[in-house]
Amino acid sequence: MTEPLRIAMWSGPRNISTAMMRAWENRADCAVSDEPLYAHYLAYTGLDHPARDEVIAAGETDWRRAVDALLGQSPERKPVWYQKHMTHHLLPHIEHGWIARLRNVLLIRDPYEVVASYVKSRATVAADDIGLPQQAVLYDELCAAGEAPPVVDAGDFLRAPEAHLRALCDWLGIAFSERMLRWPQGPRSSDGMWAPHWYASVRKSTGFAAPMARENVLSGEAAAVAEACRPHYERLRALRLRV
Repeated sequence: MTEPLRIAMWSGPRNISTAMMRAWENRADCAVSDEPLYAHYLAYTGLDHPARDEVIAAGETDWRRAVDALLGQSPERKPVWYQKHMTHHLLPHIEHGWIARLRNVLLIRDPYEVVASYVKSRATVAADDIGLPQQAVLYDELCAAGEAPPVVDAGDFLRAPEAHLRALCDWLGIAFSERMLRWPQGPRSSDGMWAPHWYASVRKSTGFAAPMARENVLSGEAAAVAEACRPHYERLRALRLRV
């Protein structure tokens, strides 16, 4: 049985990760999985997120079983399997050895923009909530395992989606598909149970939106978190894919 090409896109929240998932799912040869470690994350941490009970009931709460599934056969036996991951779901007790068996990509975004978006829907924020510290650790681990992952900056990507997607497909050894640039509006059966709470904009979209200048003003805890994450962001941004 031929092994699928398993692509793991490691992002933080409030990024373009769901639009990226839409792009890959619109390929005829690709299946997607939406945050497969989220149920374990919620069950283990006890955090109160929108649709928490539904996410836990619908997902796999044992991270080991979730990982076993991610290393198994792809949905519908598609040859390409895109896995959308959040790095903050990699809780400290989760072993990381399995990750090197995937083809990994890091998706980063300026922490000031991430935090400004995050605090619109959450009362508090901490550095680990937005995933950048975990992305920096994961980058080093993957380099040590033998393959430096491409780093995609969301701002750069939105200025040149096709060029970035072509570069990623080339790195993965697969053909680029024009279908990755445009997709039909609406929900997907592959969307997580949390989609009604978070995916309204993506469900209305038909492609990647052009980047918009935002004047975000942060203060207090939010500003401190953004600044604490900035060194991780700047380090990874210096390593970003340039097209």
